[in-house]
Amino acid sequence: MRSFWHRLHRSAADTDMELAPDVRELLDWDRALGQRIEHLSVDDRRGAVRAAVDELVTRGMAQTQPQVEDIRDFEIPVDAGSVRLRVYLPPGQGPRGALFHIHGGGFTLGGIDWAVNHVKCVHIAAAAGCAVATVDYRLAPEFPYPTAVEDCYAALLGLAEKASQLGIDDRKIAVGGESAGGNLAAVMALMARDRHGPDLALQLLEVPVVDMGDRFGAHSSMKLFGDGYGLDTPGIESFVDAYLPNLHDRREPYASPLLAPDLTNLAPAHVVTAEFDPLRDAGEAYARRLKKAGVPTVLQRFTGQTHGSSVLWATWAPAGEWMESVVSAVRAATV
Repeated sequence: MRSFWHRLHRSAADTDMELAPDVRELLDWDRALGQRIEHLSVDDRRGAVRAAVDELVTRGMAQTQPQVEDIRDFEIPVDAGSVRLRVYLPPGQGPRGALFHIHGGGFTLGGIDWAVNHVKCVHIAAAAGCAVATVDYRLAPEFPYPTAVEDCYAALLGLAEKASQLGIDDRKIAVGGESAGGNLAAVMALMARDRHGPDLALQLLEVPVVDMGDRFGAHSSMKLFGDGYGLDTPGIESFVDAYLPNLHDRREPYASPLLAPDLTNLAPAHVVTAEFDPLRDAGEAYARRLKKAGVPTVLQRFTGQTHGSSVLWATWAPAGEWMESVVSAVRAATV
């Protein structure tokens, strides 16, 4: 049984509970980007954010990046179309486990071609020695809830069905994601249980969105860190409005896992939160509910970090510790 309670990570730069210079610089960058894109259309905003984030991520990467053996794309049929499932295969022979990774972006941004997603998938595949799959689910507001949920679940089933041809052990498939992707990963665990889907080895939830119900703004961390820490309350509200225009849907378990009446018989969980994240308290409340429901659960809070600071994993040591923790959790679940 895994230990449940917090494993606090603190660097020398964070002992005074102030934001480290690297994080302050990231917040300044984010603030300037927000001002540039504020009045752009949805498509133009996505293009501008992708260009800026890709440049930030690739600038911070070392010259020599880990390599994978192969990258394969598949078209997965979904309602009224198809979505791409990309699979990264590390060197060596299978069978091996796999992480089904779901990117973040407030349900409105991101994609499998974005550098921030690509480099993370490559790194985890190489470092954990497992396959990593990622899905180009359709985005809001064009495709509101439950499109992303159903797209991701179809892709998860597609991965399980293709496991043997990819050298993947279908008994060792984990799901994971950050922010909105953490929400969708938690929902995958719920759906796999409810629909008798794959027997998942782990749900890895990084700074997850777990509550978009009527009282999501009542969590203490929303009041403490909803202004000035990168992910601001107005931004959260705009993402929720785009993804969940129907107010009733916001209380659905597949939208707000924290509000699910039954969390028993779910995959083991590793929940990662950040000290200065407005979503922190809801994520930790979800971990406590999982534990109470008998789900083996690790809750890990990183001090001195914000909702988006893990993107600095290649250049800032505390974020590097975050990535090492993610890799370790994936490796333990998929070996």
